[in-house]
Amino acid sequence: MENKSVQSKTLGIILAVATIFIWGITFVSTKCLLKGFSALEILFVRFVLAYLGLCIIKPAPLKLAHKKDNLWFLLAGLSGIVIYQFSENAAISFTTASNVSIIVSICPMFTAIIAQIFLREKHIALYFALGFFIAITGIVLVSLNGSSEIHFNPKGDLLALTSAFCWGFYSMFVSKINKMNLDKILCTRRSFFFAVVSMIPFIIYGIIENNSASSFYINTDPATNIRRFSDFYFWLNFCFLGLGASAFCFVAWNMACNTLGTVKTTAGIYMVPVVTIVFAYFILKEKMSLMGLAGCVLTIAGLFLSNRGKK
Repeated sequence: MENKSVQSKTLGIILAVATIFIWGITFVSTKCLLKGFSALEILFVRFVLAYLGLCIIKPAPLKLAHKKDNLWFLLAGLSGIVIYQFSENAAISFTTASNVSIIVSICPMFTAIIAQIFLREKHIALYFALGFFIAITGIVLVSLNGSSEIHFNPKGDLLALTSAFCWGFYSMFVSKINKMNLDKILCTRRSFFFAVVSMIPFIIYGIIENNSASSFYINTDPATNIRRFSDFYFWLNFCFLGLGASAFCFVAWNMACNTLGTVKTTAGIYMVPVVTIVFAYFILKEKMSLMGLAGCVLTIAGLFLSNRGKK
C-alpha cells in the first residue's frame, strides 16, 4: 500500500511539472496567435479542439449520481475556462506574455484565500500574509517594468489579475468534482462541454461586433478566414493549446490536484513565469528591464514564502 501511495504521489508530481512547463509556453503561443485572431476566437477554437480531442480519447458517457452535480462542472467551465482563459488571452493582447505569466502566477494565493473562506481549509498565516505583500509588490514592479513615469496602461495587468482570481474559484470547484471519484478525463470533458456552450452568447455578440480591435471580435469574412485557417503555423499553435495545454494538461492537473492536494499543487504555478520568460525572450524577443526582473524575483519569492511551513 505504501509503495502504491509513493508511486501515486510521484506520478502526481510528474503530471504537475509537465503541465507547468507546457502552460509556461502557452502565453507565448497565444501571443503568436493574436497576430491573426481575437482573444475570443482563440478561446473558442482552442476548447472546441480540446473537447473533440477528449471525445476521441474517451467517448464513454459520464454518469453522475445526481443531475444537480452538473452545476459544479458548469461552474468549473465558466471560472477556469471561459473567464480565466478569455481574461488571460485579452491581457496578452495589451501587454507582454512575460508580464501576464508573472501576474497570473499569484493564483495559488487566491486559491488559498478562497479555500479558507469557502472550504474552511486553514492556509492563511503570518508567512502567507507577508508572502502575499511581497508578491503584490513584485507585480507592481513588473507592471511598471522600467517606466520612467508612474504612468502605464493597467488594462492588461488588471485582466491578468482577474485570471488569477478566477483560477482560485476553479480550483475550489475541481476539489468538489474530485470528491465524486469519477473518471478525470470524463470530468474534464464535461467541464469543457459547458465552457464551449457558455461561449455561444459571446460568439453571437462577437459576430455582431464591428470593431476588429475588440477582444470579442469574430471575423466572418470568407477570404480572411481561408487565409488564416490555411496557415500551418497558426494550426500548430492551436493544436498545442487545444490538445496539449487544454485536453492533456487539464486532465493531468486535475489528477495531480486529486493526488497531491489542490493548494499544494497550485503552488507549483510559481515556476510558470520562469518558463514563459525564457521562451518569450527567444521566440518573441521580449526583454525585461532590471525593475521587471526584480519584480519577477519578488513575486516568486513571495509565493515561496507564502507556502513556508506547509507540509
